[in-house]
Amino acid sequence: MAKDAKSDSDVPLTIFPASLWGSSFASSSLDSVPILIFFHIYSILCIYICFDTFFLENQNAFAQEYESMTKEVETLKETVKDMLIQSTKDLIHNIEFIDLLCRLGVSYHFEMEIDEQLNFIFTHMVSSIVEQNDYNLHTSALIFRILRQHGLKMSCDVFRKFKNNQGEFEKSLTNDVKGILSLYEATFVAVRGEDILDEALSFTRKHLETLSESEDSLVSNLQKKHIKNALFCSFHQNVNRIEARQYISLYEEDDESRNETLLKFAKLDFNRLQSLYNEELGLLSRWWKELNLVENLSHVRDRIVESYFWALGSQFQPQFGVSRIFMAKYTTMVTVIDDTYDSFAQLDQLGGFTAAVQRFTSFFSYPSDPKVIHPTNLIFRHFL
Repeated sequence: MAKDAKSDSDVPLTIFPASLWGSSFASSSLDSVPILIFFHIYSILCIYICFDTFFLENQNAFAQEYESMTKEVETLKETVKDMLIQSTKDLIHNIEFIDLLCRLGVSYHFEMEIDEQLNFIFTHMVSSIVEQNDYNLHTSALIFRILRQHGLKMSCDVFRKFKNNQGEFEKSLTNDVKGILSLYEATFVAVRGEDILDEALSFTRKHLETLSESEDSLVSNLQKKHIKNALFCSFHQNVNRIEARQYISLYEEDDESRNETLLKFAKLDFNRLQSLYNEELGLLSRWWKELNLVENLSHVRDRIVESYFWALGSQFQPQFGVSRIFMAKYTTMVTVIDDTYDSFAQLDQLGGFTAAVQRFTSFFSYPSDPKVIHPTNLIFRHFL
């Protein structure tokens, strides 16, 4: 929790807790850039975000390791792609396999194939699914969620068959653990005005909370883990890399339906991206450490790791490394500016600082008040 102290100007100065991570990532060295586009735009980006020159100087060890893992991933990718194509012979198998790829965090490898398959389902099959709906709760909810997550708005009327004459969900559905969990996950892709999904959320959450603590042998330990994870954070709301890490572990425990090739592919790809993230974070940590803003500006939060994680949540794919780095640096510097507003200067001092921020030019234009010149200098000198 932040604490208040008194600065020389008698302004309450907020002292934020130190970073949980220390400088543990600063020792990581980015020996190469596995993002080819970087070389084309480096000269432009460095003007704005001061890329570390070390980024280009050494291009051996990490490049070789990353390339080796990538080759193995590409080999397994072809096998998994064949599995995806084969799954189209059966609608249920196809949807479940696409969901599995999404949850394992590898669906980005097959975006074109998945989009084509889902567009075909939406165009040629959804109407009959909604009108006739011969599928059980799990399948109906899964089709609904997968299509909506990919931008295809399937009607929520597909769930009306699971309600009784009183307009309530059938009590017998509570015995269908898999179905209840799928319906719960589906409620998070609802849009405003879909009352049936609001009712479904209330109905499923109540029963899932009971099932998660149940000693009933009908609910396996693996199912309880899935339920607890979903109640804590649904798949649709979760960060891709966190969801993938959790689901890989649970999928490995699933002796009944586990596919060893797919599991190996997911693990290898996760570790490959993890190594890339570690290198990117090492670069950012060294940049932040060299700025030394935390030492020079005691009111500034030390949150470079959190800023990178925020960027990673937005774009996790390997080809977006430059975007992640830019976003993390931008977020960090905006945080510095925000902390200067909230925790450093007095109201009458902030006019000049605001003008400097708005101009966002060189550090020759400063506020007239010397009490806010120092943070302005440090901020803009390293961000331009």
